Amino acid sequence: MEHDEHLTATAFDETAAPNAEGTDLPERRCILTGVHGVRDELIRFAVGPDGSVAADLSAKLPGRGAWVVADRDMVTAAMAKGKLKGAFARAFKSNVLKLPDDLADQISAGLERRALDRLGLENKAGNLIWGHERIGEALLKGKVRLLIHAADAKPDGMGKLEARRRGASPDTRSIILPVGRDRLSMALGRENVVHAAITDAASASRTLAALGRWAAWNGLKASDKDDENNELDAPGIADAAAERH
Repeated sequence: MEHDEHLTATAFDETAAPNAEGTDLPERRCILTGVHGVRDELIRFAVGPDGSVAADLSAKLPGRGAWVVADRDMVTAAMAKGKLKGAFARAFKSNVLKLPDDLADQISAGLERRALDRLGLENKAGNLIWGHERIGEALLKGKVRLLIHAADAKPDGMGKLEARRRGASPDTRSIILPVGRDRLSMALGRENVVHAAITDAASASRTLAALGRWAAWNGLKASDKDDENNELDAPGIADAAAERH
């Protein structure tokens, strides 16, 4: 399926609808749950000439598209029960579709690759900092736009940074990655990176779009602004994320 720059995903997606808040970001509807959300919260699927269904993670492939909430457990269960294929058949108006058995694994690998590549690009652009003390100081000065933790970050170290985030940078979002420090360090070309932060607003928005969907797919989420009870403070969440890998 070659990308035609004159064809956009939105133009052919029957599930696209104006955003409820009146912004210029159209919402999509999950064909499994009926839930509406912006495209960074869902995964677009497209069909090739041979009837093969594939995840279109960049949402740029031409033709009709179908959207599903980024939730691996839900997608896996729906595949096992035949509900996903049925939903695709209705969305694409075809009963001759092919779903690869490893579809969930393909999506996981694709989301991980895109997220880690994004971190690497932002690091090369000079938009990312690392180191507990350096990040802590930046948080106190209100310079951090996105706070990132490796899955195996120690609860006390993560808790201290989260406390500074809530106290001095209430507009800052934070997220736990589905992978540990080894993968984060490799993506950044550094050693032993446990925490990272992005200081540029546009960079943070791009990165959160990639990291947020990847985390959601793995059962995690980014914190909400000013949410003092967000799940990033829950004891053991980092260990639970690490156990997935």
